[in-house]
Amino acid sequence: MAANGTTSPAKAIEEAKIDILSQAQEDDNVKWRRQVSRSFISDTITAPTPEMYVYAVRASLGDDVYDEPCTKLLEAHMAKLTGKEAALDIHSCPTAIIELENTLNGTILPQQDIIEISEFAHANDIKMHLDGARIWHVAAETGTPLSELCAPFDSVSLCFSKGLGAPIGSCLVGTKEFITRARWFRKLFGGGMRQTGFMSASAAYALTHHFPLLPRVHTLTRKLEKGLEDMGVRITSRAETCMVFFDPSPIGVSYAELVDRASKLPEPIKLGGSRLVVHIQTAEDTVEDFLALMRQLAQEKKDAGFVYSEEQHKAKGVGKDSIYVKVKPSDVKK
Repeated sequence: MAANGTTSPAKAIEEAKIDILSQAQEDDNVKWRRQVSRSFISDTITAPTPEMYVYAVRASLGDDVYDEPCTKLLEAHMAKLTGKEAALDIHSCPTAIIELENTLNGTILPQQDIIEISEFAHANDIKMHLDGARIWHVAAETGTPLSELCAPFDSVSLCFSKGLGAPIGSCLVGTKEFITRARWFRKLFGGGMRQTGFMSASAAYALTHHFPLLPRVHTLTRKLEKGLEDMGVRITSRAETCMVFFDPSPIGVSYAELVDRASKLPEPIKLGGSRLVVHIQTAEDTVEDFLALMRQLAQEKKDAGFVYSEEQHKAKGVGKDSIYVKVKPSDVKK
């Protein structure tokens, strides 16, 4: 017992110890990577690769509030890449008066439309901000340099986890004056981080090694869309990059039924509703298995005498308010 009657410091320290890396962790990670490859929920679920970890371990150990070499190098690179004066590695950012998102629901905003909106905004002293979380997909699909895509905007936020597969991190780019003030606000609201080198290294690795993988993602997405459309499924928003929005009711299938059946496959496929998101770790056999399941369900409905009625479809209001329909656990029959 300590002099003040409390538990001894040594015991308190001992009680705090924990080993979260179990012997089975490596096997669990292998299983998780496979589960990720069979999920259409989002592109944010991608797991850092072993190569990314090895690269990140070599990162500098500075404190980003004061000076972090790797993070400063990444920020300078991002500013140059997007044609801006400065950059700030952050987890989120404030938005301006007019904000556009590109891509939006997986579709690419026409650059000429963006330019016209920007000209109107700047003529009226209005700032332009781009939510460019998935701007990588636009560059990969169109071949347009990031600097050109970002030119109409005063500020741009880019995400390293959506699409690129880094474990964490976004970057805000703009004028030096804007970034200096954003850095101040980040610190004011408790957003300053310490040893960010490993985060910046992971982002740099993703830029170098994962960005080139996006054309494959787009090819898989189009294959998924065509397969669904060929069997009579309604495509509610055209797939241009990594997302497919669909309505299976024309073949007699409900979202809840589809989610349930996909979860019961020998190797389950994770679904969430009307949105299918393909990412850099999506396995090709996942797309094949999903389309095979859809064909099986369509045949079952046809054998049961299902006949599609446009009137009934409209009466149910499918897709009336949004192309994005989420399935809650309570919607799925046990």
